Amino acid sequence: MKATRVLIIEDEKLIRWSLIQRFREEGFETAEAETGADGLAKLREEAYDLILLDHKLPDTTGLRVLGEVRDIDSDVVVVIMTAYSNVEDAVAAMRLGAYDYLAKPFTMEDMMRTVHKGLETTQLRRQVRDYRRRLQDRFGFDRIIGDCPRMHELFSLMRDVAGSGGSTLFLRGESGTGKDLVAKTVHHNSDRADRPFMNITCTALSENLLESELFGHERGAFTDAKSQKKGLLELADGGTVYLDEIGDMPKSLQPKLLRFLEERAFRRVGGVVDIEVDVRIIAATNRDIEAAVREGRFREDLFYRLNIIPIVLPPLRDRADDIEKLAMHFIAQFAAEFRRDVRGLTRPAVAKLNAYGWPGNVRELRNAIERAVLLSKDPILGHDDFVLGAIEPDPAEAGETPRFVLPANGVALNDVEEELVRQAIERTEGHQGAAAKLLGLSRDQLRYRLQKYGILGE
Repeated sequence: MKATRVLIIEDEKLIRWSLIQRFREEGFETAEAETGADGLAKLREEAYDLILLDHKLPDTTGLRVLGEVRDIDSDVVVVIMTAYSNVEDAVAAMRLGAYDYLAKPFTMEDMMRTVHKGLETTQLRRQVRDYRRRLQDRFGFDRIIGDCPRMHELFSLMRDVAGSGGSTLFLRGESGTGKDLVAKTVHHNSDRADRPFMNITCTALSENLLESELFGHERGAFTDAKSQKKGLLELADGGTVYLDEIGDMPKSLQPKLLRFLEERAFRRVGGVVDIEVDVRIIAATNRDIEAAVREGRFREDLFYRLNIIPIVLPPLRDRADDIEKLAMHFIAQFAAEFRRDVRGLTRPAVAKLNAYGWPGNVRELRNAIERAVLLSKDPILGHDDFVLGAIEPDPAEAGETPRFVLPANGVALNDVEEELVRQAIERTEGHQGAAAKLLGLSRDQLRYRLQKYGILGE
């Protein structure tokens, strides 16, 4: 484990020596400086966990040094030491970011008690900073993969709304298109990033529990309410609340949500006092919300209040050019996570992924790649590494609906065959083996049809 590093900026040699001896007994690494300039030079060269800073130095004051320390390293904990303690200096030191202000003479026990508490603060600050950095890396705009025009439009809109303060967003799209990722990316790239992101699925709880989770409740509001509880809206003050599957919210709760959106105030269940909070609402649904409004299942005024900034996420089948890029991204992710030597895709595998309809969208693709990376014996994933279409149709239902519908005026069978062969060759970019598998043919059977219809394959 890396040793704790302490910088002592003190002009009295005996005090420096005493402190250094004690810190070495504790296993700390120490550096010393007699002047403010020397101390700042050492800080610019190396990082320290804590600084002990004398208030009166030969060349300057501790307060001036403290101001420059904050410009160099905003995380390091600084403890001011002084023989001339007064309230004004103590207040000034705290305002500049000093952790504590100790008057000389002090005992070593008091000093070490302050030092250990200060080091806990340093560790916490750095953990928070590292956590925020990881969130930025995880939810940066570059983490969303897509080069098609619709995705570029989506990125532009997301950047605009991330900086738009508290505007309500309404995410629309099929299940698996990444609505939750968009919500988190907008939050973590906004000025609300250091405040909570609260997520609740409107279908995951009963009506009463959902109301209590959102708005909180007062003690005695219902049988099991033995104490007051804050809801997500209250806990997320200054941040974001993500309401997933909003289209399935019970209609009895919709007026209360509408009131909050209009007034930014609500009452806990059983409460009589209005609570005001500053929260951005991001709602999402995969439902036909307009149909729900027409059928009376969703309030029209709530729909318009949510629909201030609608964001529509395209299904994966409408962004086929992104499938290979997404697949490679997930391969790299899961290869690192599972420590597997998997690096890419064969062309037949790419053709198979491109030919599939992806009803589960990006989520289904991600799951397919995860399975393939885990089970594959080869570093390059092939056609047979992917088992797609895991949800099979009911055999009884499959017999009721024909796989292909014959037009009323009939059709020439050769024309149908020629068109399917052409589509298979185009979809697989001329790869005859992959095209033959799409059509359920052998290579020789496919070559015969390519010659028969004058279609050139590679």
